[in-house]
Amino acid sequence: MAELVISLDDLSDPQVVALLEGHVAQMREVSPPESVHALDVEALRAPEITFWAAREGDVVVGCVALKRLDATHVELKSMRTLPARLRQGIAGQLLRHAVHEAREAGYQQVSLETGSEDFFEPARTLYARYGFLPAEPFNGYTDDPNSTYFTLKL
Repeated sequence: MAELVISLDDLSDPQVVALLEGHVAQMREVSPPESVHALDVEALRAPEITFWAAREGDVVVGCVALKRLDATHVELKSMRTLPARLRQGIAGQLLRHAVHEAREAGYQQVSLETGSEDFFEPARTLYARYGFLPAEPFNGYTDDPNSTYFTLKL
């Protein structure tokens, strides 16, 4: 198996686009419309977002993004692993990468929103394992019973 390489990405690779389209579609399947906060490819091209793709050789196996909220705070967005590669440590590597990049850029806090449904239990467990703590809604999110919020002070 090729080494996992996580690098900045411009969202033009058809594999990246397919991974993100699958992500948005799945979020719409498991959560009510008002509780889906997944960003599509165009939204991820916004200037306040930095996006990375994870590749093993020529195969895109995951992605992650950070959205700048202000000078000290970023939001973790679009963390996704290729469905065929779940439970193989890719998400942990993506999360470590994003947190490292946030710290290196001088941010003091990384926050995120994820679902509260059973489907999202592995994600919530992962975030807790990496030191994220439950938090209140932030940056325009509301107290939604279908959402769970986490934050990590850097």
